[in-house]
Amino acid sequence: MTKTVTTFIFMVSSLIVFGQNIDGAFSQKKMKKDLKIFKEIRLKANSGLYKYRTEQQIDSIYNWAENKILESSTYLDFYNIICQLTDFEGSLHNETTLPEKYFRKLKEENYGYFPYPIKWIEGKWVINYQTEKIPLGSEILEINGVPVSQVIPNLYKYYTTDGQNITGKKVGIRKYFSEYYRLHYGQIEEFNVIYKTRDSEIKKNIILKSVSYSNYYKNFEGRYSKPYDQTYYIDLKENEKYTYKKLDNSTGILTINTFSMGNENTTEHKNYVTFLDSIFTKIKTENLKNLIVDVRINSGGTDPNDVITYSYLTSRDFQESKQAWISFSKIPLLKYFDISVPSFLRPLGVGKFNRHFQNRFPIKKNEKYFIGKKESEMEVRKPNKNTFTGEIYLLTSPEVASAGSLFASMVAGNKNTTVIGEETMGGYYGHNGHTSFGYVLPKSKIITDFSIDNIEQDVPKKSNQLYGRGIIPDHIVSQNYDDFLNQKDTQMKFTLELIDNEK
Repeated sequence: MTKTVTTFIFMVSSLIVFGQNIDGAFSQKKMKKDLKIFKEIRLKANSGLYKYRTEQQIDSIYNWAENKILESSTYLDFYNIICQLTDFEGSLHNETTLPEKYFRKLKEENYGYFPYPIKWIEGKWVINYQTEKIPLGSEILEINGVPVSQVIPNLYKYYTTDGQNITGKKVGIRKYFSEYYRLHYGQIEEFNVIYKTRDSEIKKNIILKSVSYSNYYKNFEGRYSKPYDQTYYIDLKENEKYTYKKLDNSTGILTINTFSMGNENTTEHKNYVTFLDSIFTKIKTENLKNLIVDVRINSGGTDPNDVITYSYLTSRDFQESKQAWISFSKIPLLKYFDISVPSFLRPLGVGKFNRHFQNRFPIKKNEKYFIGKKESEMEVRKPNKNTFTGEIYLLTSPEVASAGSLFASMVAGNKNTTVIGEETMGGYYGHNGHTSFGYVLPKSKIITDFSIDNIEQDVPKKSNQLYGRGIIPDHIVSQNYDDFLNQKDTQMKFTLELIDNEK
């Protein structure tokens, strides 16, 4: 092989590898092209674009993005711009995803990651790992000269939530903190950390060497809080998805960890319906006065599990949605759609999908296409004959989202419900959900996903429930520091004490 040919192959190979690195160069021309297409996708396909933001606010952030491109030079710069735009809209079903080749490179990185998981406790970010380097539970004050009060908001863009909700972002940060930090601040050799322990006001300094991507996640798997919170992070078996326990002659606990139990045609769904009927028949027969409904790790699932459950907890006729609409009658910008079919063949097969949307959303008003009255989401449902009429104590957390938050919102709207815990990630009054669309930006190959159904939930207006926020508890209770160290459930303890005090 000649030297010239060898040099050429090496140059081509280097360009391929370099092009797969998120820190590599990416031209402003390509950024501008993809930004224009990204905005067009949102305007034509995303019904949630103006759900929580005015047209002026959306125009303003796109002006920011255009100006930001002028000072950007890398692929990561552009990815962060798209993440910021995605998050600004305010939908927990929005997602910005790196192409597989870039994500694979991240997973192979052998340095650059903060070594330890952290957790939000009593308004502070603390070390959630036992190590000799830095004491468990130490409060992080500063990393590489930047106060943690600035670091954390810079990472919000990577974990979307409904409306202006912030609590839900802490769910993402407690698991993905190190990865998010790397995406925002770059690949760093070491971290200069200022911290203090709980029993001292003296600020201490330590230099922590960075670890690999995989070693950070190994440390996360070994986090101190795992015995307390491991159900948040595992694939639940059927017998872990829901449970019921009678505490005493007046109180029971119904725990619903997910609504991912299939639809009406699945055996798992039918088993769940049988479970509900059995326990609520028993609750009624035993004349229980109090029911704790724990949905703290319920991030959603499939219809109609949420509304069937609610039928056992309400005395009113109800609907899953007051209304729902999308912003098109035919799938727009088909050539960028995230499917494996070649773009020139897509128009040939899209007809049946367009007819599906036209049948499902037949009512056009002001360029919006509203769901038909005969769809299951609009069905007026009756309370179950064994519905619980006593006092409901609903336990919520920032993990609650999608179908989980829709269900929790309806329960929270009951007059006989007391909500305890933390604000949910999912909105009280509505969300964008049901049908997910994905598009691929042509130059960067960044994938953007969002749900197209703009949903107004069937919930009453309440003075403590704010538009653009999650379900706000009547009693805001988070795990406290002592219970973190002892791996105890602060919220359940508070609830049981509340019930005892009200007897």
